[in-house]
Amino acid sequence: METKEVSTDPLNSIWKFFTSVKLTVVLLLTLAATSVVGTLIPQNKSPMEYRQAFGDVLYRLFDVLDVFDMYHAWWFQLLLLLLTVNVLVCSVDRLNSSWKIIFVKNPRFNLDRFKNNKNRVLANDSRSPEQIRKVAEPLLSRKYSYRRLEEDSDGFVMFAEKWRWTRLGVYIVHTSIVLMLVGGLIGSIFGFEGYVNIPEGESVASIRLLNSEQTHPLPFEIRNDDFSVSFYDTGMPKEFRSSLRIIEQGQTVMQKDIVVNDPLRYRGVNIFQSSYGELPQQPGLTAAPQDIQLALVSKESGKEYKKTVRIGQELELPENLGRLVLREFTQTFSFRGRDLGAALTGTLTQADGSAVDITLPLRFPSFDRMSPMFNPARSDAVFISVFDVRASAAPADKRYFTGLQVTKDPGVWVVYTGFILMILGCFVTFFMSHQRICVHVAAAGNKSRIMVAGTANKNKMGMQRKVQHIAETLVDSARQN
Repeated sequence: METKEVSTDPLNSIWKFFTSVKLTVVLLLTLAATSVVGTLIPQNKSPMEYRQAFGDVLYRLFDVLDVFDMYHAWWFQLLLLLLTVNVLVCSVDRLNSSWKIIFVKNPRFNLDRFKNNKNRVLANDSRSPEQIRKVAEPLLSRKYSYRRLEEDSDGFVMFAEKWRWTRLGVYIVHTSIVLMLVGGLIGSIFGFEGYVNIPEGESVASIRLLNSEQTHPLPFEIRNDDFSVSFYDTGMPKEFRSSLRIIEQGQTVMQKDIVVNDPLRYRGVNIFQSSYGELPQQPGLTAAPQDIQLALVSKESGKEYKKTVRIGQELELPENLGRLVLREFTQTFSFRGRDLGAALTGTLTQADGSAVDITLPLRFPSFDRMSPMFNPARSDAVFISVFDVRASAAPADKRYFTGLQVTKDPGVWVVYTGFILMILGCFVTFFMSHQRICVHVAAAGNKSRIMVAGTANKNKMGMQRKVQHIAETLVDSARQN
């Protein structure tokens, strides 16, 4: 009974593991499945939206697994890293045999192999081998970069080949895949994406990361010098434009007006015009506003109601959703160490009779939508926001803030390079081949016997047509002479 030796070298076992095609298939299927999940489950939404869609139990499970920001999750990055190593190791493992063919100085030709080629072309010619050689040499010189002539006892053999390097096409494709995977990993680990709202005349030096309460510092300040918006006759926004300045160490280093699809780019950071909004009317924030305009959104019906109240006045909410009393106006409201600016505080008596405190920052209309997350006693039946405040009945000038999307992806040029290599590699792999030709001419009495044969690692039918063409050219040259 034969015994099979099993290698105990751990490095060899690891190498074999990463050269496995089964590993490639498993990783590709896993990435495909997770990408489907990432498509079906919207990414980077607010926690409140996920809680409403999946409930508390599934929300906590998905949150632990980073399903809501899947493409930045550690396990997704690990899958990309494993696939990168798998492709790289497979390429290195198989490169050794191709290397000996591609970079040999004097390639070996086996005449018997060409003689046994079933697609070879045979012909008889009245000329001598020497006369035929004078035609064959310039013919192959025009078509093939490498040629070799060998004399034998009754004639000659001429070998030729071209495009030996095209065997590297598959490795170019592998390299492109590795570059795209590495570029994706670089962007996922070292890049960021976030949003920031900047009122006119103000500056920021940090942004709030997407789908997170965390802030990310910027290596410079962004100042919104001015914001303008134009409208169609229907009232729909036509164009909104932000005049931005980049400030470093107190000095302006760049200035640009941006609109949608025309971002500002500086030091690898892209600043896109994303949204805008009208700031509540609050002249100087020196006194409590008189008229407060609220937007009330019912979860059950989805309807939005606009109501105007004053501090201390009780407001009966629509759809029997409860009662609201705004008690106080403050110029600064701190939330988790961050100053959110002016805010109104009050008491919300909910439909079940329970009373909860409520805070409405003027600059952050969506803040109340997060309240059920921080206060379990708060119902999500209604959400409240302030969309305008006035200190008097006289209208004031409108003041806007610009909403910016700020991104950085240091791996994008690596991905672009991989994409270009992918196109080049696919062209070489599918449309070019390593071609070898053999022309054997031997004297046969007063005539010569011609054999033309060729091989190619791809497109063998095309190679056969070239063999036929060379044979016909050699024979036709006799008729022309």
